[in-house]
Parts: sequence; C-alpha cells; structure tokens
Amino acid sequence: MKILHTSDWHIGRTFHGHSTLGQLTEVLQSMVETVRSRDIDVVVVAGDVFDSATPAAENYGVLTAALRGLRDAGATVVVTSGNHDSSARLGFLAEFVELAGIHVITQHNQHDQPVTVDDEHGPVHIYGIPYLEPALVRHAYPDAELRSHEQTLRFAMDRVRADLAARGGRSVVVSHCFAVGIEASDVERDITAGGLDYVPIGVFDGPDYVALGHIHGRAALSERVRYSGAPLHYSFSEAGKPRGGWLVELTADGLGPVEWLDLPVPRRLTVLTGELDDLLTNAVHAVHEQDWVSAVVTDRVRPLDGMRRLQERFGWCAALEHRPAVTDQPVAATYAERVRAKSDTEIVAGFLEHVRNGVGPSEFERSVLAEVLAEQAAGEVAA
Repeated sequence: MKILHTSDWHIGRTFHGHSTLGQLTEVLQSMVETVRSRDIDVVVVAGDVFDSATPAAENYGVLTAALRGLRDAGATVVVTSGNHDSSARLGFLAEFVELAGIHVITQHNQHDQPVTVDDEHGPVHIYGIPYLEPALVRHAYPDAELRSHEQTLRFAMDRVRADLAARGGRSVVVSHCFAVGIEASDVERDITAGGLDYVPIGVFDGPDYVALGHIHGRAALSERVRYSGAPLHYSFSEAGKPRGGWLVELTADGLGPVEWLDLPVPRRLTVLTGELDDLLTNAVHAVHEQDWVSAVVTDRVRPLDGMRRLQERFGWCAALEHRPAVTDQPVAATYAERVRAKSDTEIVAGFLEHVRNGVGPSEFERSVLAEVLAEQAAGEVAA
C-alpha cells in the first residue's frame, strides 16, 4: 500500500500581506497529479488544514477542489484537525463525506476508531488523532491525568495500541504535535505553557508508521516517525527547505521503503544582504527579481524610501531590515550636555548623531541643513 504523508496546508494564510491561495491551489493540483501518476492509495493530512478557526468562504473552495481531485485520482483521504483548525467547522458534514472515501477526524473520541483500508496483504488501520488540547479534553476522561500534551497523547496511544492488539494487522498513526528534538520555525504558533507541548517520540511506539504534523520543515525523527512539513513556504525562516511529502510503502510485513516526493515551489524565497545601492544595481541579483525577497540593508544610515526603491527591481520584495554593517560608538554624554553652547548647525548635526547611533549627517544632508537654516535666519532678520 502506498501512502502519501502531508500536513500543514494552512489554507488561508497570508505571506507578508499577500494571499497564498493561488500558489497553494497550484501546489495541491500538483499533489493530485502525483497521486495519480504514482498510483498512491491513501493521502493523509496531519492537521492544520486551515490557518484559522474561522476560514473565509474561498478557503473552503480550495479544500473542496483538493479533496475532490485526490479522490478522482483514486486515493482514500484521511484528514485530522490541528491546533489552527476549528474541529466543528472542519468536521462539518464529516459523516457524509466519509461515504465518498474522505475521512475527516476532528473529535477527541475518534482517536481509537481507525479508518481501515485493505490491500492484497490485508487491512491497514489508520488512526487519526486530532489535536488534543489537554484543558479541553480532560473532562471527557476523568479517570486519566491529562495535564500535558505528553500525558494526553500517551493516553490516546495506549488506547490505540489496545485497539490494534484486538484487531491485528498493519497500522499508521496520524498526529499533530511538537515532538522533542525538532526546532520550530517562527510561524508555528507558540503553544508552550510550562513545556506542555513537547512529546517524546517513544509515546508513538507500536504502529508501523507515524505521520506527524505541526513542524513546517520535513524531518525524520526515526525511520517510522516523520514530519512532512508544509506544502508552501510561509516564512523566510523556511527559505531553502524542500516542499513535498513522504511516500510511505507498507509491505506485507510492515514498513517498507519511504521516499521523499518534491512539490513545486511557485515562488522561491530569497534573503539578500548588502548596501541598498548594491542590491539595486548588481547584476548578480538579477536571478532573484521574481523571488519573494527579504532584504537586509547594511548601509550605516537607514536609506530613505528603501522598500519602494527595492520593489522597483524586486517586485515581490516583502520584508526590509536595516542592519548596519558598521556603527560608530555612541558618545556617553547626554543630548542636553552635547547641545549646550552650540550653533544651530551643530545642534541639528548632533541630534542626528544621537538618534542614529553615532552616525552624523551626510554631505547632502549638511547642504540641505545649511540652506534651511539660512532661509530661517533671513526670515528672522526681515521680521
């Protein structure tokens, strides 16, 4: 049996104010074509289907088109909810779409009720564990101590293992959590509360394969426990990380080969560093003119109108950071002490030096300053 492990679609997320729906639609369509060309039997989505608990109407359209395409390509689809999802909204009509071979698992009590798919070697039981917030589910299991994500997922996995022991056969677990030893990028929501989000991978002992979501970059915690990452780049901290999913094969004896399948990157992410004039004129940067660009400008003084000027060359420049390569040491004297008994020109120059970490006015600024002060002085004499 061939299983494609994906996660963290985050339908509806913006990228620095830009919609990503068009790009995500392109990537999901490529996923559909991959499922068709590789004869994939099952596609799992390990949580964070939507980016918001209240998705906009057009976001449902993207999800509907993707699920329809995957089913048309011949795959059974298993979807679980993540911490960004509303279980009620994502799970609406789940009972009915199940009749079409699309299994949407959002309720806490569904974790030990597998979706069973058969092949020539027998059944494969796919256990979907929706995101389980301890504070929201502990009331349903009063006899269990569910104060942390580790305790909650250990409790769920104990029940999964008990159910699997009774059923027999091969198994896959789908879960959305933050496993120990993986560094989160800056777009994963901070759900830390006393370390509650960390889950040791030993909690997932037993199944043939564990498909994890929540981390936006691919990662293999072990041969059988993996993150697929998100299908799009949602932060410049993810630049350079591949986008795709794991193609997992289950043989008659359990886990077989696991292969990474790349998905297209509609627009690359690039971080450019240098002085503004170099970024605007150097021919070496021409290959990045159609990329999403984050510019780190190293001029000693923050350039005026830097973003507008960058976007004239890099139309998709989305972020600008001023990080001077060299700064003068600020003087210890206070501003009041430094302006005492000084001329107007010296006062303004000193002010600029004070607020710009020791960098005084440029020659152009000095000439403008001299003209303005001369006009002011002439006006005072005329009065």
